[in-house]
Amino acid sequence: MQAVNVGLLGLGTVGAGVVDLLTRNGDEIVRRAGRDIRVTRAAVRDASKARECNTSNIDIGTDCYAIVTDPDIDVVLELIGGEAQAYDLVMAAIANGKHVVTANKHLIALHGNEIFAAADDAGVVVSFEAAVAGGIPVIKAIREGLAGNHIEWVAGIVNGTGNFILSQMMFEGVSFDEALADAQRRGFAEADPTFDVEGIDAAHKLAIIGSIAFGIPLSFDKIYTAGIREIAADDIEYAAEMGYRIKHLGIAKRLPTGVELRVHPTLVSEKALLASVEGEKNAVMVYGDAVGPTVYYGAGAGAGPTASSVVADLIDTVRMLSVDPSGRVPHLAFQPDQITHEPVLGATDFECGHYIRVQVADQTGVMAEITRLLAEMEIGIEAILQKDPSTAEDDARVIIVTKPVREGRLVEALDHIRALSYTREGVVHMRVAQFED
Repeated sequence: MQAVNVGLLGLGTVGAGVVDLLTRNGDEIVRRAGRDIRVTRAAVRDASKARECNTSNIDIGTDCYAIVTDPDIDVVLELIGGEAQAYDLVMAAIANGKHVVTANKHLIALHGNEIFAAADDAGVVVSFEAAVAGGIPVIKAIREGLAGNHIEWVAGIVNGTGNFILSQMMFEGVSFDEALADAQRRGFAEADPTFDVEGIDAAHKLAIIGSIAFGIPLSFDKIYTAGIREIAADDIEYAAEMGYRIKHLGIAKRLPTGVELRVHPTLVSEKALLASVEGEKNAVMVYGDAVGPTVYYGAGAGAGPTASSVVADLIDTVRMLSVDPSGRVPHLAFQPDQITHEPVLGATDFECGHYIRVQVADQTGVMAEITRLLAEMEIGIEAILQKDPSTAEDDARVIIVTKPVREGRLVEALDHIRALSYTREGVVHMRVAQFED
């Protein structure tokens, strides 16, 4: 059969990885796809720049729009990243009848609803496996492998930079700033790490995961997002003493009252599978009513892992070229007319355990007073720890892990604790998660 021609937008590290993979595993890819897949054109910022792959059979230029309008291009592969230009190019490709493969989680999280609607109208496919968790095929697992399940919740470590930083703080005993500098030296963190450490990157991915898990529109703007910049080494130590690890999780949970979508530092039992994920690795746990908990683990970024997902999407796209659009796997797992607008719950409605660290004056009866206050508000205690001051001038610390409680009530209790005469500034609060392993 005739080869499928791919137009590549961006030929950086991931783009070069895609070209290498298509070349290295070309024979096997043909056996899987049924047709040869060839990158015939690429658009880059600087056409004279040396590339990390063999480009002898690729027409390299600087005009992206020439590719998305080229009648000989069957599939457009968008790897330029960002939002505005990528959106314009993807929409132009769709308007010109091109199938699209992208690794751009920012683009999909913010504009996926309209992109997929346009693709459905045009009868083309937009594939985006590489947008979440790099080389881990978690989108395919939820959308296809678990299609017979009622997905109850998804929780995962989907940002390798943040996970590396927390691992370094845990095992090397360094501060956040020191761990971040190490991540930047090793190439795990950008010069501006805001998207990673503030949870924005993870929220982009959670928007996609939540949508395909629950059949709701992409809802990035409704996700509660908190970063890891304020986590102190002391909190990592205290959590470990009580049998927990601190992880930066994305959590999507279906409840009778709506859907929780949240990204934040989370205490996880050291016995839980997610607690053992260290370094720059990613892992996603999905709970389906029929299958129970399943876990997907691996490299969440990098040229090879991301190229693996991109090429898998290319193969799937080629397989679907001759399939009637009505018979294709829906972009967001559910048929477009079956997407429901479930309410996305706010933080005060989250129900989970909570970690509280309170700095207090070193006085008799302080811990008893705090526990009495929590008991009066019907907040159960799972674990409690008191740290006496190291010198006469220092304050004491009370560390508590509560049983699951609605966050609105917990926040009210924290306000009362802050108002106590012996409470010092800087009450620390994090959430605790329990998973069925």
